[in-house]
Amino acid sequence: MRDVLATFLMALAGSLTVAVVGLLVLRGPLRGRSVTAHIVVLLLVTVLSVLAGILGASMEMFISDHDLHVLLIVVGTAATVSLAAGLWAGRRLARASMWAAEAREREREAEARRRELVAWVSHDLRTPLAGLRAMTEALEDGVVSDPETVADYHHRISAETDRMAALVDDLFELSRINAGALRLTLAEVPLGDVVSDAIASATPLAAAAGIELVAASSGWPTVRGSVPELSRIVNNLIRNAIRYTPPDGTVVVTGGEDDAGGWVAVSDTCGGIPDVDLPRVFDVAFRGTTARTPGRDAGGGLGLAIVRGLVEAHQGDVAVANVGDGCRFVVHLPA
Repeated sequence: MRDVLATFLMALAGSLTVAVVGLLVLRGPLRGRSVTAHIVVLLLVTVLSVLAGILGASMEMFISDHDLHVLLIVVGTAATVSLAAGLWAGRRLARASMWAAEAREREREAEARRRELVAWVSHDLRTPLAGLRAMTEALEDGVVSDPETVADYHHRISAETDRMAALVDDLFELSRINAGALRLTLAEVPLGDVVSDAIASATPLAAAAGIELVAASSGWPTVRGSVPELSRIVNNLIRNAIRYTPPDGTVVVTGGEDDAGGWVAVSDTCGGIPDVDLPRVFDVAFRGTTARTPGRDAGGGLGLAIVRGLVEAHQGDVAVANVGDGCRFVVHLPA
C-alpha cells in the first residue's frame, strides 16, 4: 500500500509540475497565438506528464530497466501519433475559425450595405416622387394652364419617370447579381462591335454635354462573354465618364489583348478621384466627393457596382486609377 501511495504522489507531483509549466507557457509566450499552437502544447503537457510519472517511478526502482524501455517506446510512439493528429486537427480548427470570423465580418458588411442601400433608395425615390406628385396635382387642380407650362410639366414628368424606371432597372440588375441569379449566355464576342454600339448610343449624350467621345479604330480583341452584359459594362463605363467629365473634356475608349485575355479601358478628364475614394468607387450607391463635380445628373450610384458584378460574373476583373488629368477604368476579360 505504501508503494502504491508513493507512486501516486510522485506521478501527481510530476504531472502538476508539467501542467503548471504548460499553463504558464499558454498564458505567456503563446497568449493570443494560433489554435494549432495551443493544441500542440496541451498534447505535450499530457505526454510529458506521463513521462514524468514513469521516470519518477523508475528512479524509485518501482519499474525495471526493461519495463522502462518498453514504456518509453510506447509513450514515444503514442506521443508522435498524438502530435501529428493534433497538428492536423489544429490546422483544420484554425481554418474553420478563420472562415467563421470572415463569414461574420462579411455578414456585418452586407447588413451595413443593405441598410445604406435602403436609406439611399428611399431618399432617391422620395425626392422625384414628391416632385411628380406636386406637378401632377398642379395639372389636376388647374394651377398651371398655359400650354407652354403644361408642356414643360409633361416633359419633366416624363424625364423623372424615365430616370426612376432606370433606377428600378439598375436595382433589379444588382439584385440578380448579388443573388447569384444572373445567367450568362457565353459566346465568342468581338469587343470592337460592343464598343461601336456603345459609342453610337452615347454620342448624342456626349455632344449635348460638349464632350469629345473617341474610340480606337482597331486592335479590339475577341473575348468570351455574354453580349447584353458586355454591352451594359461598356455603356455604364462610358456614361459614367461622360457624367463626370466637364464640358470641352474628352472621353477615350481603347482596347487590346495581353496574356490574360482581352481588355477595354475608358479614360476621361474628370480631374481625378481622391485617393481615399478609389477603393470605394465600385461600392453600391457611392457617388464620390466634390473632387469629381458632375455638371449634370449625378446618376444613381449603381452603375459602377453593376459593372463590377457583371465583370466578375465573366471571371474578369475591373480596376480604376488616376491618370493625368482624369481617371482610367480598365476591364480585363477572358480571351
